[in-house]
Amino acid sequence: MKKSGLILIAAAAVSLLATAPVLAQAKIKAGTLTCTGGAGIGLVLGSKKTYSCTYKSASGRHSEDYSASITKIGLDIGVTSESVMVWTVLASTDAIVERGLTGNYAGATADVALGIGGGAKVLVGGSNNSIVLQPLSVQGQTGLNLAVGVAELSIR
Repeated sequence: MKKSGLILIAAAAVSLLATAPVLAQAKIKAGTLTCTGGAGIGLVLGSKKTYSCTYKSASGRHSEDYSASITKIGLDIGVTSESVMVWTVLASTDAIVERGLTGNYAGATADVALGIGGGAKVLVGGSNNSIVLQPLSVQGQTGLNLAVGVAELSIR
């Protein structure tokens, strides 16, 4: 990939980070989604990794298990072990309809690991656009990896 392509991807990620608070203003915290998994090898132009996820309501009275996959397109080179990602789930009310997180989310991603590493994913979407993930996720991982590009998260 040309250097100018990487600069465009990085610029897109920064612009999405800057608009993230605007996207979340009309929503309240309904709970937290925690996903673990994703061990694998980056395939230079992208990767697809699977995760097990658990949603817990903000009240603590409700939880649901999901499976998810993240497909990355862009620069993705290296090997990572299992990682953990945590998102705040935002909704128009604190009530989540059963299986309400099922859907597709898309946006920019950047991950780096040299032994221990981390990453950020700016993802927007969800079921009928009524429930969304907080646009910025926090991720912890171990391995040797560099990934910058566009990501799609599919939750089932």
